[in-house]
Amino acid sequence: MKSDKVRKKDTIEPAQGKLGVLIPGIGGAVATTFMAGVEAIKNKMALPIGSLTQMGTVRLGKRTENRVPYIKDFITLASLDDMVFAGWDIFDDNCLTAAQKAKVLEKDLIERLRPFLSRISPMKGVYNRQYLKNLEGTHIKAGKNYMDLASALKDDIQTFTKNNAIDRCVMVWCASTETYLQPAPVHQSIAAFEQGLKENSPHISPSMIYAYAAITSGVPFVNGAPNLTVDIPALNELSKKHGVPIAGKDFKTGQTLMKTIIGPGLKSRLLGLEGWYSTNILGNRDGQVLEDPGSFKTKEESKLSVLEHILQPDLYPDLYKDFYHKVAINYYPPRGDNKEGWDCIDIFGWLGYPMQIKINFLCRDSILAAPLVLDLVLFVDFAKRAGLSGIQEWLSFYFKSPMVAPGLYPEHDLFIQLTKLKNTLRFLMDEELITHLGLEYYMD
Repeated sequence: MKSDKVRKKDTIEPAQGKLGVLIPGIGGAVATTFMAGVEAIKNKMALPIGSLTQMGTVRLGKRTENRVPYIKDFITLASLDDMVFAGWDIFDDNCLTAAQKAKVLEKDLIERLRPFLSRISPMKGVYNRQYLKNLEGTHIKAGKNYMDLASALKDDIQTFTKNNAIDRCVMVWCASTETYLQPAPVHQSIAAFEQGLKENSPHISPSMIYAYAAITSGVPFVNGAPNLTVDIPALNELSKKHGVPIAGKDFKTGQTLMKTIIGPGLKSRLLGLEGWYSTNILGNRDGQVLEDPGSFKTKEESKLSVLEHILQPDLYPDLYKDFYHKVAINYYPPRGDNKEGWDCIDIFGWLGYPMQIKINFLCRDSILAAPLVLDLVLFVDFAKRAGLSGIQEWLSFYFKSPMVAPGLYPEHDLFIQLTKLKNTLRFLMDEELITHLGLEYYMD
């Protein structure tokens, strides 16, 4: 991102016209819950609970000024009334049928939203069994190579934009976790990546094809899963070339959300950690996909990195060196989308005396994810209009494994992430950054 391209306050482009929201995995539980929720909120059936853009505030200036506007009144965000949904899926169910199968929302609410949900049907998705071994796609695109598939996705974007008089778009990956993938030479430059698309490189996943199609269409891309996807030099470089914001990865919802709340608390009070054992049960499509060891490894890598970065054992070896951290995920169909996470935390305090913390979080995975999708859609659209491109680290607040510039470690502390997000908004709107120092109130 070049600083001379960043627009501030009066020069940020207005949020005029329709905003297209393009979703790979549009038939999944997260996507249908998100879209149904937006429609319900628009029609005064519910409140946007969990959404920072809709219910959050931002303090401006000194505490004595009492300037605390809602974020949606502070920056220019797209209206929910201007959002138009479309997307792709490897199954052909329309969103009404998909929402009924997901069993996240109550039947009564789904029935009230029947006309809206039944109108949204997925376009054929990009599928590769190599990357999604526990699901058999039946509604898929065909092409002689991956570049053809990317071109077909770009055609879909153009057709959707034209047919619905869309002013601008964003794309959010809400599809399943792909199998584990490490960076390869094909990922290191735009030229190598585009050659890999033409040659059907086995190191290019479906999510990367979607990301390439979005970026080269000038559409911001958000990665809601732990897949490698845009976290590679080629697509990072391409996003800067096309002036497109990218963000990710892996929506921070249940157990990891708890770690980014509890972990900073332990560290701030200098309480030691011997071990943190985490296990989950869930029964939705995500749980089925994570039965595959490759997909589980992708998720595990995302979840395991959090505590290391928060606790910094290299700086606090007496407290955190060699702590044991285990994550397990178990597919349990009866539970559906109602995920349960157990955490057994062994800590120690003054004079080394041991203590324990137990957490049993009975959460609703898609209910926690849906407001994150809404915020990310609105914030990356704002970022594009503000002239930001490339990695949007200020959106780390929403991710288990935040993307950062090469050479940086990711910030996982939820409270630091929120400060970073709000200070970014203050900076773009020419307001004073808040350090929370407060000495000015006590000095003569």
